[in-house]
Amino acid sequence: MSSSKQMSLLLMTILSSLLYLLVSSFEYEIGANKGWVVPPANDTRIYNDWASENRFQVDDTIRFKYRKDSVMEVSVEDYKKCNSSHPNFFSNTGNTVYHLNHSGYFYFMSGVSGHCERGQRMIIKVISSDQETNSGGEKSSASPSAPVLSSGVFKALLSQLAMSYVASYVFY
Repeated sequence: MSSSKQMSLLLMTILSSLLYLLVSSFEYEIGANKGWVVPPANDTRIYNDWASENRFQVDDTIRFKYRKDSVMEVSVEDYKKCNSSHPNFFSNTGNTVYHLNHSGYFYFMSGVSGHCERGQRMIIKVISSDQETNSGGEKSSASPSAPVLSSGVFKALLSQLAMSYVASYVFY
């Protein structure tokens, strides 16, 4: 294979691989190494403060890790009242991944009695790609806390690179 064909193949591989990165989503882990727990009495806004420092976009995911607890996505009215009787979503698996599938606000709280009142709740604002600038017109400098490529995108990217590598030897 001529060097110009090899260079073209390499360039096509790189460009097609970059497309996966452009459409990737992030996974955020709630509470980092502590997980989804009742916050200390003097820090009941810890989850909302964390959420306001991040820029969530449609198709991102959030992961809740917890023990002997649960996570619920609820209406704004239920969030304000810490009412857990009518959740839109409920999980108590200990390792919950929630897909942020539209722009707007998502309201989360613990389903364990008394935990929401003690601060184990959070509001996440999800922006669409056309909302990426803040009110001043400039991009936000906040970066995701422990973001990772979603596993599907990562696997697809690795697969693409592996196939390109093999193809370069087959056609060489």
